[in-house]
Amino acid sequence: MPAPLSHIETSPDLPDSADAVIIGGGIVGVFAAYYLAMRGLRVALVEKGRIGAEQSSRNWGWCRQQNRDARELPMATKSLDLWERFGAESGENTGFSRCGLLYLSNDQTELEGWAHWRDFARGVGVSTRMLDATEATSRGAATGRAWKGGVFSASDGIADPANAAPAVARAILKTGSIVHQMCAARGLETQGGRVSAVVTERGTIRTKVAILAGGAWSSSFCHQSGIRLPLASIRSSILSVSQGVKGLPDAMHTFSVSVTKRGDGGYTLAISGRGRVDPTAQQLRFAPQFLPMFLRRWRSLLPGGLEGVRSGHETLRHWRLDGPTPMERVRILDPAPDRSTIQLTHRRALELLPALRDTKITAAWAGYIDSTPDGVPAIGEASSLPGLIVAAGFSGHGFGIGPGSGHLVADIVTGAAPIVDPKPYRPDRFAGFAVGRVSDF
Repeated sequence: MPAPLSHIETSPDLPDSADAVIIGGGIVGVFAAYYLAMRGLRVALVEKGRIGAEQSSRNWGWCRQQNRDARELPMATKSLDLWERFGAESGENTGFSRCGLLYLSNDQTELEGWAHWRDFARGVGVSTRMLDATEATSRGAATGRAWKGGVFSASDGIADPANAAPAVARAILKTGSIVHQMCAARGLETQGGRVSAVVTERGTIRTKVAILAGGAWSSSFCHQSGIRLPLASIRSSILSVSQGVKGLPDAMHTFSVSVTKRGDGGYTLAISGRGRVDPTAQQLRFAPQFLPMFLRRWRSLLPGGLEGVRSGHETLRHWRLDGPTPMERVRILDPAPDRSTIQLTHRRALELLPALRDTKITAAWAGYIDSTPDGVPAIGEASSLPGLIVAAGFSGHGFGIGPGSGHLVADIVTGAAPIVDPKPYRPDRFAGFAVGRVSDF
């Protein structure tokens, strides 16, 4: 079964023009559309499949500051506040709660790394609490094991991947703006060297601003306009189990397996960092820039197969604007989960948390995590095409920082004071073969 996802009915008619067109209905795209609409802009959001159907509903649901890279930490902090504020101002329920995130370990090196991050975080006003053996074992009582130590980040939390993006889309509709599902954006038209329209399968929308929040499709879409955006996708596989278990933390991470309570009362189970690399032409093209990332994280990556080629999201071919594109052939990226990872994850979870032995697997799925060479997202205007704002390459962190990222996009479009410093996210930092420092966490 695929990842659970709430369905929403969306706008029937495509507008002739809009102040801004958002391409992609994942968590970043919907929040960008929401914050622009709240500022009075006429917004049209177009999504080739369903709102939130790709990685935005296939992740853990964590909204965290803990262990964020220094460049992302300010965005994570702002996003937590925005998650909380969104529910109050919109009346929509994303399932967000500051339940706290629990990390447990028996590895001294890992504990020292967490302590090092705590010391850094104190310097920027973020509080996190190291746990000694007694506290860690107490908080991890559901495991029935003794732990050397851990971390509890009380101000962090979770939201519900099945409901979050659809909830924001409903809030967009309340503003009078437009949300279109099953409507692929095929490409851009330009006039005078800048964006003048977005061409979709249902017609053309005149606009001076196009926001590309296309996730794993973003690089191939940019390629159509001659823009080089180095992205590589990792196929990550996770599963969910049925509800009925009591006494488990809402969100807990260990080296062997991580668990998160879902909005339906069940739990998501995953192994952190484990993924398959499905080779594609795009990956080969950008391989030199991803070499430092690969050298840093190769131990957690496994060779994949032809899933990426079959999906077509990393093609290097050019497509026509007056005919079907790969995005219409594959409306929703739904790669096959890695069966060995699913089995290993489930086995580890049952060993770690005996209470889960009374549950059943309700779904197992995979998703493509779009990554940049340095592990930090690309957010900003494309220097070679004014009017195109890129918001992609979230490297597995997009769900948690979705609100802040969407807010930053709205700031860029409207010229408002940015919610965070936009410089670390500039897409043109990858010009040529530049890489930059690979993300620490």
